[in-house]
Amino acid sequence: MQVTGFVPRETADLRGRAGGPLTLRYGPRAVVVVGGLPGSGKSTLLRRWDAPATLIDPRTTRLACQARMPAALPYPAYRPAVRLLHLLRTRAAFRRPGPLLVHDCGSRWWMRRALAHWARRSGRELHVVLLAVRPAEALAGQRARARTAAPRTFRLHVRRTARLLAGIERRGRAAFPGARSVLLADAVSRGRLAGVRFDAPR
Repeated sequence: MQVTGFVPRETADLRGRAGGPLTLRYGPRAVVVVGGLPGSGKSTLLRRWDAPATLIDPRTTRLACQARMPAALPYPAYRPAVRLLHLLRTRAAFRRPGPLLVHDCGSRWWMRRALAHWARRSGRELHVVLLAVRPAEALAGQRARARTAAPRTFRLHVRRTARLLAGIERRGRAAFPGARSVLLADAVSRGRLAGVRFDAPR
C-alpha cells in the first residue's frame, strides 16, 4: 500500500476518517508532542514510528529511578523527585540538536506552557499529535498492556483532555500554546499514522 507524505498545518482533524497510511513530515528541528489518555496508544505509535529523533518518555525516567531505589521503597515516596527529573531532562533535550519527540499526556496546562516556552527559547517549531480516543477505548488499551492508571488519576486525565479537545474545536491550535500544528486522530485513524520524517521545508 502506498504511503502518502503529509505535512500537518494549523489544525488537522483525522477523527473518523479512514484511509491509506500517512507519513507525517516536519522540519528538521521540530518538537512533536504525542499526547492522549493513558492507554490511547502513544507508546505503540512511537514504537511504530521508530524515528531518528530524541525521544523523551516519562516512563524511561521512572524505570531508571526505580532501578536505583531499594525494592521496598514504594514509588509514591519518590514520585515527586522522578517528575522533577523528567522535567529537567525534557528541558535539556530542547537544547540538543536534531528533532525531538515528547511522550506526554498533553492534558496539563502548565506542561503545555512549559513546552511552548522551551520551544520558543530554543528556536524550534512545536507540533502536537493528540490521540483523541474514547475513555473506554483507553481503558481497554491499559488492560491490554497490563498497566492501569489509578481510577482517580484516569478520571482527572479524562476531564482535562476533554477540556483541551473542546478548546481545540473552538480555537484550533491556539488551545495548545505555541503549537504550529495540532493533528487529531482517534481509534479509526491512528493506525494511518505510519511514520514520521523530519525533512519538511520550513
